[in-house]
Parts: sequence; C-alpha cells; structure tokens
Amino acid sequence: MNRTEPLPLFVSLFLAIGLMGWISWSQRPVESPVATQAQPPVEVPGEPIGPEVDEVRVSELRALADQAPRDSQVRTELGYIYFEAQSFDQAIPWFEAALGLDPNNVSVSTDLGVAYFYTDQIDRALDQFARSLAVDPTHAKTLLDLGIVRALGKQDLEGAIEAWEQVQQLDPDSAEALAAADAIERIRSAHP
Repeated sequence: MNRTEPLPLFVSLFLAIGLMGWISWSQRPVESPVATQAQPPVEVPGEPIGPEVDEVRVSELRALADQAPRDSQVRTELGYIYFEAQSFDQAIPWFEAALGLDPNNVSVSTDLGVAYFYTDQIDRALDQFARSLAVDPTHAKTLLDLGIVRALGKQDLEGAIEAWEQVQQLDPDSAEALAAADAIERIRSAHP
C-alpha cells in the first residue's frame, strides 16, 4: 500500500461503502411473520438516517418473547428494529438470542456481524461472517460485508478484493456483484 496517497483510498472506499450499505439495507429480509413493511429511510441533513425505535412495538415484541422463549422470529424482529435504527449495541443481544435458537439463519448471522462491526468489534464481526459462510459458503451478502470489514476494519485491501471477487463469481448479475465490482475498481484506481 502506498502510504503517501491515503486520501484517494478513503474517498473511494467511503463512496463504495455508501453504495454497498444501501444494497445491504435494501436487501435485508424480514423473516418474522409479524414484521411490518417499512419504507427505506430518507436521509435528511442533520437528521438520523435510521428510523426511531418504536417503543410500543418493542414492548409488544418483548411481551411475545417472554411468552415464547423458543421463538427465534420474535427475537429476530426485535434485533432488526434496533438494527434499522442503528442502535447496534441493542440489536446484538436479540440477534444472538435468535441465533441461539436458530443457528443456521445466515441472514441474522451476517447482520450480527455487521452490528459487531459498527460497535468496533472487528474480530467478532469477522468470526461471525466465518460462521455464516460455514452454513452457506455462497451467501453473497456475507461475502460483500466480509469485504467491507476487511477493507475498513482491518485495512486488508487484498482480502477485501478476494471476498468481492467471490461475490462476482457467484452471481455476476446481482446487486451485490455490481457493488463488489465498483468497490474493486475504486480500490484499484486509488492504488494502481
């Protein structure tokens, strides 16, 4: 890595990450049968990006969770309420509880890794992505997010490109592959 040119790298990465973040948020499956349809957040300067936590809904779901201690879907939905509001520290225990009941839920596992990343738990995020890929080695969103964490969390650009190239090989026409291609191009442009 050429340390005399960090600004182009970070500008490129942040532009690419913005695109990948949008793709990741927009493609998150809502797996709970009691989930409500939410509109994608609209960014307003000076305002939080995510929606505010609906405390009434949280109370309802907590009551359901208390009544059904083996229900992973309720815990998943609680995790996503906090995740979408960017309250990642509050999403983590709900995602962990959901995975304790349904350890093969790759989407929840991957989003738990993202929540770890946003709470500066980089190694835990990478470990969680490894668990996701152990369940489904072809999960494109996991590979896309793995590349992001490698690039931003570990400054491992080669490892990030490797993960993104896997995404492109798996499904070259997917939104994840397009985002991966864009990120690779930006990194290679910043570091010829």
